[in-house]
Amino acid sequence: MNEKQDAASRLGTESIGKLLLKFSIPAITGMVVNALYNVVDRIFVGQGVNEIALGGLSLVLPLMTIGMAFAMLFGIGAANMISMRLGQGRRQDAENALNQCFFLLIGIAVVMMTIVLIFLDPVISLLGAEKNSEAVFYAKKYFRIICYGFVFFMIGFGLSHCTRAQGFPNITMFGMILGAGLNIILDPIFIFIFKWGVEGAAWATIISQAVSAVYILYFCMNKRAIVRLKPLSFKPDWSVIKQIMAFGSAQFLLQFLMSAVQFLNNKSVGWYGADALGVANGGDVALSGMNIVGSIMMLILMPVFGINQGAQPILGYNYGAKLFKRVLRAYTGAIAAASFVCVFGFIIVFLFPVQLVRVFVPDGSDALMYFAPTAMRILMLMLPLAGFQIVSSNLFIVTGRPKISIFLSMLRQCLALIPCILIFGRIWGLWGVVAAAPVADGFSFLITSTLIFFEIKKLRDVRLHGQIA
Repeated sequence: MNEKQDAASRLGTESIGKLLLKFSIPAITGMVVNALYNVVDRIFVGQGVNEIALGGLSLVLPLMTIGMAFAMLFGIGAANMISMRLGQGRRQDAENALNQCFFLLIGIAVVMMTIVLIFLDPVISLLGAEKNSEAVFYAKKYFRIICYGFVFFMIGFGLSHCTRAQGFPNITMFGMILGAGLNIILDPIFIFIFKWGVEGAAWATIISQAVSAVYILYFCMNKRAIVRLKPLSFKPDWSVIKQIMAFGSAQFLLQFLMSAVQFLNNKSVGWYGADALGVANGGDVALSGMNIVGSIMMLILMPVFGINQGAQPILGYNYGAKLFKRVLRAYTGAIAAASFVCVFGFIIVFLFPVQLVRVFVPDGSDALMYFAPTAMRILMLMLPLAGFQIVSSNLFIVTGRPKISIFLSMLRQCLALIPCILIFGRIWGLWGVVAAAPVADGFSFLITSTLIFFEIKKLRDVRLHGQIA
């Protein structure tokens, strides 16, 4: 018991810099590895099938993002509860939150799989490509198989947040590395040797996710865990479920709105692509180009999300323990690290856009090689500011003000970006759609900066009035 208590209590005693490194590096590794599930699929599909198949994978991205939204709703919500309850010395309540999370993840996975499999054809057909598009053909083949693995993804990704919140970030990291490493091995075997095409990429993904989920589950039920999963003792607790959903609502809305934006982007890109690129299948080519750009953006932002998730248990524990000075130190440290990653990614994108595109399609068409590198540079103009926005939104969750975090999530993903896409697309076509993101990012940064100024001032005032432990 002493060892378990030490694992949690060190969040309130060790140096902030050491804790950020200890928790963020495994979280970064885990998030990057998790991103590789999709990115590796896209690289091998682009190289082993064709560039239009990449457009098919882009079409199903909104559906996959909805799945991630629910995994974050329950996983991050439960993780926030676990870290805060441990900080308050309420271990039994933390264990109850973990049990509720597990069954919520299974339930939503089964519901989503059933709905999508029944309505797959009409849903895919509405996701953005032109009628009789070749990209639609690839999208249906890929996502029909991905649906069978929803439960593995939900459990592995959702519960990984809970293991990190207990003070075991390495477990999350190893689980994701195990799954992604297997995915990297299976992808070329299924695509190049077995000649299964996009279906091979899908099978590689769900098999790998199943292995990762089993590993995470094994730890959660093992005696090493501070908060153990006990499925046989589960009883629905609606008060806890409501709290989990409240704590996870900001990230859920962020991901859900991201899905809506991805859908609108696909529709707009498919609509304007043919005229802008001057080829008959311009819509499909533009979808493929945006898929490549999205993959590069994902690889850059995943370390930022890892830093944010690594900081979460530190922020949550110290806020619950009323150690507000440590909260401020952890926040500023996370901002600095996240901003460094974003600036570094920005420099790489602007120096080597063509080389990055050719990783996915070594023999890309002229239309694709004209569109993708330029779109990448435009979309990432405001990338250096992204780290501040992501970490700042999380601070409001930790301080018990999820409504502000929800507002900031909606601002960039909905309130600012969607109107920009609609207006700029109508005025400038495809390039207007591309330019919408950096404009929305700049506006969101201004609002976030204003709100965070007052939040930091409040924390400093509380600290100066002697309410620190």
